[in-house]
Amino acid sequence: MRRVERALLSVSDKTGLIDFARGLSELGVELISTGGTAKALADAGLPVKNVSDVTGFPEMLEGRVKTLHPMIHGGLLADRSKPEHMSKIAEHGILPIDIVVVNLYPFAATVAKPGVTWEEAIENIDIGGPSMVRSAAKNHAAVAVVVSPSSYDGVLNELLRNDGKLEAETLKRLAGEAFAHTAAYDATIAAYFAKKLGEETESILPAKLTLSFEKAQDLRYGENPHQKAAFYREAQGGQGVASARKLHGKELSFNNIYDLNAAYNLVQEFAGEKDPTAAIIKHTNPCGIAVSTTLADAFTKARAGDPISAFGGILATSRPIDAATAELITGKNTFFEAIIAPGYDEDAFKILTEKKQWGANLILLEAEFGAEAAGENIDIKRVSGGILVQTEDKHAVGRADLTTVTRRGPSDAEIADLLFAWKVVKHVKSNAIVIAKDRQIVGVGAGQMNRVQSVRLAVEQAGDKAKGAALASDAFFPFADGPEAAGIAGVTSIIQPGGSKKDGETTEMADNYNIAMVFTGHRHFRH
Repeated sequence: MRRVERALLSVSDKTGLIDFARGLSELGVELISTGGTAKALADAGLPVKNVSDVTGFPEMLEGRVKTLHPMIHGGLLADRSKPEHMSKIAEHGILPIDIVVVNLYPFAATVAKPGVTWEEAIENIDIGGPSMVRSAAKNHAAVAVVVSPSSYDGVLNELLRNDGKLEAETLKRLAGEAFAHTAAYDATIAAYFAKKLGEETESILPAKLTLSFEKAQDLRYGENPHQKAAFYREAQGGQGVASARKLHGKELSFNNIYDLNAAYNLVQEFAGEKDPTAAIIKHTNPCGIAVSTTLADAFTKARAGDPISAFGGILATSRPIDAATAELITGKNTFFEAIIAPGYDEDAFKILTEKKQWGANLILLEAEFGAEAAGENIDIKRVSGGILVQTEDKHAVGRADLTTVTRRGPSDAEIADLLFAWKVVKHVKSNAIVIAKDRQIVGVGAGQMNRVQSVRLAVEQAGDKAKGAALASDAFFPFADGPEAAGIAGVTSIIQPGGSKKDGETTEMADNYNIAMVFTGHRHFRH
């Protein structure tokens, strides 16, 4: 490109703006700007020409129209290699613009605010900014377009090294970033519209699905060392792992993040409980979870559910971790890759981070539990050549939703364990079986190709603890062999969706073992 002579700056995020503009000015670059950006530059003592002086038109319609003018876009789009272009803009007194520094109205931040109105959202849709960005990016052979403050230092240093010029590869890279920026911006707006229209029509799955994610970090590798990986955050992301704060420990891996998400989602099921919850995840499946009167006791019971699998797992808690719990976490024969919790008290943090054997590597995340992000999220699964999209599985069941189908109905204590197990089984890979007793998981059967095998694995793990316990099945029993295996082990209550052609045989088998069985009418497949 030719030497940069003229720059147009119009930004919402003014981070680093003054230093960058000052560097341009010291290179002899004329600064053109709009509204608040022009004021910020002038207040910093920099010479700046207002866009209205370039166009000969004042800003109109409360700022909606200011840069949408041939004097601006002619200067951006003129192909410097074509004499007819250059003579045409010269004929109309249009001066070439060599660098555009633009970031857009904060639409995502605006719509993320609680109680934002439709009118506020619409007013934060940028028109002139994306137009300038696209014009400059299209003509990137001659015009540099900078959309992120993180690019300021690199661009300025290259201009200083190259006598006010930028390399062709730099211009191409900046253009690519610019198109990605406007694409993400439009996707965020489209997603907002789809969400609002979905709320009105009771459907959130639009005919055209647009998604916007921003890279949070590159990862060492994917599920395996030979796979490349990165972590992206949703443009309108709410609470969860993506918004958690890392307080300590080694770099997060692909599998860490995936398991942390499973642990977070499981504990979210119990965030409304008055008593604290602790859950341990291994390969996205819960190997232990308990609710108790103290967090230390909840952790002890969660770990006791499957202490072998718990080693090297992921821990999540619904309450800030205290010193007593931290002492147990770092006790003999324990090891966790990562912990996600609402917080850590001072003593607990010291205990967790000073553990000689593994404290330096233990990942500690702080995340908000409880209040769900507004609206309904979508779940996405990749397939060859496309994606599958569904609403999240948020179906909840209470006591009033249970239908007793056996001669004996469940006792109050059994109902409490049934509902506890039902919340957990939703987070176990199908075919899923969970056995619970006294708000503690004592057996899990996950991911088997037939349901009776999942039952056998769960009762084997539970051992004697299966006696008097509650069993949850994520889908119906196709045959009576599952309840039979549960009855032989001493299980006294079962919760399942029902709906099998052989529900009658299953119910008869439950009656044979004096099992109280209830149907929910809803299943919880998790593939």
